[in-house]
Amino acid sequence: MPDRRTQCAKEVFFMRKKMLLASAAVLAAATILSSGTAMAADKKPVVIWDYFETDAQKQMMQTLIDGFNASQDEYEASHTYVPFADYEKQLVLGVASGELPDVVILDGCDMASFIEMDLFGDISDMDVNWDEYLEGPMSSTMMDGKHYGLPFATNCTALFYNKDLLDKAGVAYPDENTTWEQFHEMCKKLSDSGVTGFGNAAIGTDEGTFQCLQWLYTAGGSYTDIKGGEKAYELMQSMIEDGSWSKECVNWAQTDVCNNWKAGNLAMMQNGPWQIPGIESDAPDMNYGVTVLPKFDEQSGQATSILGGENMGAVKKDDMGGAKAFLEYYNQTDVMVEAMKQYGSFPPKTEAAKDTYWTDDPIQKEFITQLETSIPRGPSPIWPTYSKAIQAGFQEVMTGAKTPEQAAEDTQAAVDAIK
Repeated sequence: MPDRRTQCAKEVFFMRKKMLLASAAVLAAATILSSGTAMAADKKPVVIWDYFETDAQKQMMQTLIDGFNASQDEYEASHTYVPFADYEKQLVLGVASGELPDVVILDGCDMASFIEMDLFGDISDMDVNWDEYLEGPMSSTMMDGKHYGLPFATNCTALFYNKDLLDKAGVAYPDENTTWEQFHEMCKKLSDSGVTGFGNAAIGTDEGTFQCLQWLYTAGGSYTDIKGGEKAYELMQSMIEDGSWSKECVNWAQTDVCNNWKAGNLAMMQNGPWQIPGIESDAPDMNYGVTVLPKFDEQSGQATSILGGENMGAVKKDDMGGAKAFLEYYNQTDVMVEAMKQYGSFPPKTEAAKDTYWTDDPIQKEFITQLETSIPRGPSPIWPTYSKAIQAGFQEVMTGAKTPEQAAEDTQAAVDAIK
C-alpha cells in the first residue's frame, strides 16, 4: 500500500536500466533470501518474488503457496523475499541477465514501466473471466488491450470522520450524497468550533499525488488534463485560506494525517484502510465512521479515488505454464478471499469483495463502495515523471504560491512537456 513506500517516484525506465546495470557489481546476491522449501524432484519449479516483511504477510504467502502446491501435481511453488529497497534494481538486472522468477508481486503503479521494459508476458489466453475484476485494478495490469498479470490486492482512500467532534459542532455526518460545497461548509463549521475540519497527505512525493489526484479527477480533470480539474485547485486553496483544510498538509505523509486525526486535531481526514489497525490499537474508544469521498455537485456521480495495492505479473519466458497455473489458482474466489483476510487488504475481484467479512463491517464496506470508482495512477511507463509535475502543482496551490488559474496553466504545460 502507498504509505509503505512514500518514494514511489523513479527515473524513466530506460534511464534506470542504464544506471542500475552500472551498479550490478555491488549488488549482492545475498540480499535475496529464499523462504521456499525444496522442490519435489518430479515437479516443475515456480518461483515468486515479493517484498512482504510482516509476519502476517509472510504467513499469507506461505498459505497461498502451500494451497497451490497441494492443488495439483505438475508444479511446486516457492517464494523469494527481496528487500523493497532493492526490488526494482533486482528486477531491472534480471531483465538484462535473464535470471528472473516466474511471478513478480509489485506495486500497481510500477507495473506499466516493467511491461514497457518487456519483463512481463502476454497472458490474455488464460482461463480467466477478466470482467469479474474491478475495472481500475485490472487496467493497471494491462497495456494496449493485452493482459500481463492479475491484480493481487487493492485499496484506496475514503473519508474518515470523528463522530464526537461532528456532534459537538452540530455537523451532520457526511455520506454518499455530500457535495464539495456541503463538505466545505461542514469543514468551516468544524473549524469555527476549535478543530480543523479536514486534512489529507499533500507531501511532495507520490504519496501526496496518491491523495491529491483524486480531487482533480472528481472535478473533471485527469493526470494529463490538469486544466479540466482546475476547480479542485480552487477548492483546496479556498479551504486552506479559511482554515477549514489544514495548511500543514503539504508536509504530511498519510501516517502524519492519521496521527493528527487520532489526536483530535482534525475532525475529518482522507486516508486508507491500512490505518484501521492502528486506530483500533491507539484509540480504541474513538467513535468514528467512514464514507466515500465528497462528490463534485448534486448532478455528479460518486467521487473518484486513487488505487493502491499490488499486482502479480507473469514474467515473460518460453514456458510460462507455471506462472499461469499459479495466477489461475489465485483467481479462485475462495482462495483470494482467504489470502486478503490474512493480508489486510481488499480483493480486487468483484465477487470476492462481496464476502461478508468486508460487507458486514460498517467501516470496511465503505471502502468496497469507494473502490467501485477508483482508478490507478496513470497507468504510464513514465508515471513518476507525471507524478512529480502534478504534485508540484498541488503544492503551489496549497501553499498559496500561485493562484489556481496560474497553477493549472503551469502544471498543464509541465505535463504536456512530458514525452
